[in-house]
Amino acid sequence: MSLKNPVEMLVQWAKEQPNRGWLYQPVDGVWKKYTFAECEAQVRGMATALRKLGLPPGSSVAISGRNTAHWVLADLAIAMAGYVSVGLYPKQSRDAVKFILEHSETKAIFIGPMPDADDFMSAVPEGVIKIGFPFPDVKGCEHQWDDLVRASEPFAGYQAPPTDEIYTLIYTSGTTGNPKGVIITIGNMLFAAEGMMKAMPGVGTERFFSYLPLAHAFERGAVELGSIYYGAEVFFLESIEKLAQQLPEIAPTRFFGVPLVYGRFQAGILQKLPQKKLDRLLKIPLVSSLIKKKIKTGLGLQNARYIFAGAAPMPVPLMLWLDKIGITVLQGYGMTENNIYATANLPGANRWGSAGRAQPGADMRIGEDGEIQFKHPAVTRGYYKDAEKTAELFTADGWLRTGDKGRIDEDGYLYITGRTKDIFKTQKGKYVAPAPIEGALSRCTDIDQLCFVGSNLKQPIMMITLSEDALKKPHAEVEANLLAEMNAVNAELEDHERIAKIIVCKEPWTIDNHLMTPTMKVKRNEVEKRYTAIIDAHAPNVKEKIVWE
Repeated sequence: MSLKNPVEMLVQWAKEQPNRGWLYQPVDGVWKKYTFAECEAQVRGMATALRKLGLPPGSSVAISGRNTAHWVLADLAIAMAGYVSVGLYPKQSRDAVKFILEHSETKAIFIGPMPDADDFMSAVPEGVIKIGFPFPDVKGCEHQWDDLVRASEPFAGYQAPPTDEIYTLIYTSGTTGNPKGVIITIGNMLFAAEGMMKAMPGVGTERFFSYLPLAHAFERGAVELGSIYYGAEVFFLESIEKLAQQLPEIAPTRFFGVPLVYGRFQAGILQKLPQKKLDRLLKIPLVSSLIKKKIKTGLGLQNARYIFAGAAPMPVPLMLWLDKIGITVLQGYGMTENNIYATANLPGANRWGSAGRAQPGADMRIGEDGEIQFKHPAVTRGYYKDAEKTAELFTADGWLRTGDKGRIDEDGYLYITGRTKDIFKTQKGKYVAPAPIEGALSRCTDIDQLCFVGSNLKQPIMMITLSEDALKKPHAEVEANLLAEMNAVNAELEDHERIAKIIVCKEPWTIDNHLMTPTMKVKRNEVEKRYTAIIDAHAPNVKEKIVWE
């Protein structure tokens, strides 16, 4: 394999372009620049410090907190020292933190700035060494990053390990059960990086904006590792409250988001420019181009050559709406188990509703039962310390089982039709795949999140939360919109699939209340559990079409 590993790439950049900026950390609104040479010095110092702590070779070392330059530096220092990194999400549940640290046998953990820090720290098992990143709100650590780096000689004599060695364990956020530790080797990573650079070559100095959790394979691969191979600048979001301010400041050349983020973009635009007025302005040629430019610049996407959606399916109506105002969102598909290297739509090769075509070297097929399957060198060798789940992950002939159902058209574009585990059976004995129906109803801009439930019900029910804009409207107006959209969707469905009613939930679904994963996917089982009494109470009443919880 021709590519060097990430540590070797840092050393190379530091040698060739030592004074070039790589990581940009905001502190109270001021961007602190870290050059490649400065980053290499920090990584070498911390690698020596980790070795001095006496950790056994190959030990797991965890990284926590929101996205920061030090998250990335810690990841590289762990690799340079010969250890295995384990990323943790901000706002991860206490039980998940405790499970991951114990399951991975973590010996040390880097503590970064985060909400609910006290609760997080109480979940760290005794005996795990705590190293604090240099931020004022990081407390309770026996070691501090700056102190350890200052007291350590630069790590010397780094030798690149074999490509089959574990680079990191990425624990799936999981919509059910305990997280599973996906093994990602150096070889897995190099194959994905090489393919990414072939499919999406860099142009000039790329600028990335890092705000999605670095513990997730999507952000880790696209932004952290992508930046070191492209030599891109990375700017980190200071806090979620500053997203609308800092994204336009950076105006990245590539932007990565989950569908919820793009839905919030749409809601923000419509709040300032109602749909009727927007439609009218877009019909005037000269005004149309000015409006599109103003919207893109206002969001900070005017320089973005690639705008990607991942982690969850994005509704086609939302993509078409954004495309109409000049923001073409390219949908990709991947999972932690294939190192997010699977399929992608690209400029000039984009088909709405599809997840794109297979990436270079990513062999893809549809199994006999309709399951999407992959086989290529970026696919994990399995789950850490879980032989039983690893065996379930692969077919008899060694293909990765995704758990997703789909079809491939005559031009090689993949269409995902549902998730095997999400399919439910109604009282009528009929099976329903919720994903396509959720996708169809999501075109209603009054809806923020939605979840189609129906296991053992006579007829399925749609649970929803409202968008910020819809929360300000009269109930009657929202009901009329929801009913019109529901009738339109039902007209295209089989009898047993039709939405019996919509239940509007007053509580938002968030990571904090455990109704969403840290990657902003709805936890279907948790939604069903939380609203069991409401579902049971309203399911028999066929007359009510819209119910306010």
